[in-house]
Amino acid sequence: MTVPEALLAFAAVAGVLTIVPGLDTALVLRSTVTRSRGHGVAALLGIQAGTLVWGVAAAAGAAALLAASRVAYQVLTVAGAGYLVWLGAALLWSSFRRRPEGDGVAVPPPVGGRGRDFLMGLTTNLLNPKVGVFYVATIPQFVPEGVNPLAMGASLAGVHCVLGSAWLTGVVLAAGSVGPRLRGSGAVRWVDRVTGGVLVVLGARLAATTRL
Repeated sequence: MTVPEALLAFAAVAGVLTIVPGLDTALVLRSTVTRSRGHGVAALLGIQAGTLVWGVAAAAGAAALLAASRVAYQVLTVAGAGYLVWLGAALLWSSFRRRPEGDGVAVPPPVGGRGRDFLMGLTTNLLNPKVGVFYVATIPQFVPEGVNPLAMGASLAGVHCVLGSAWLTGVVLAAGSVGPRLRGSGAVRWVDRVTGGVLVVLGARLAATTRL
């Protein structure tokens, strides 16, 4: 297998994973609808930065340790589950504290700059053990013989980032067209409630699979 062949084959695998709606799509959608396209892009960049870190870690063997060590995997799973539940609960709490439109008080916007959206995307990706397991299971299969594993791992992660960025950019553009209309109503509160509820459920399900 040549390097171009490996990149194309990995792109086919990563492409399927990319277009399946998941946590990344939900986070970018929420940031765009409730805040702006710029905040959605910030979340997108954080997610892709996490993808690059996982790709390089898999190529360097760090992710292999995660897959081989049950304790390491469980610790990361608990941390990821706790983070998802905390993040979801924070969104729910914020949405119920926000006053509804029509009571004579303006609906306050969510606080925090774009850096917060970036960190949210980055942290969520890095604390997802399933991403690490995916990379450690796939990266070695697409490293041609004689090619530097670290460089190839970074290249494969780069392909995944390009695909993910293209998909999530479409999400940002689509959500950004309706976001301004929704932000002037109580719909923002419901977006946060739905997103927060999904995060709490995902975190609880992740925690339920762990037995320390």
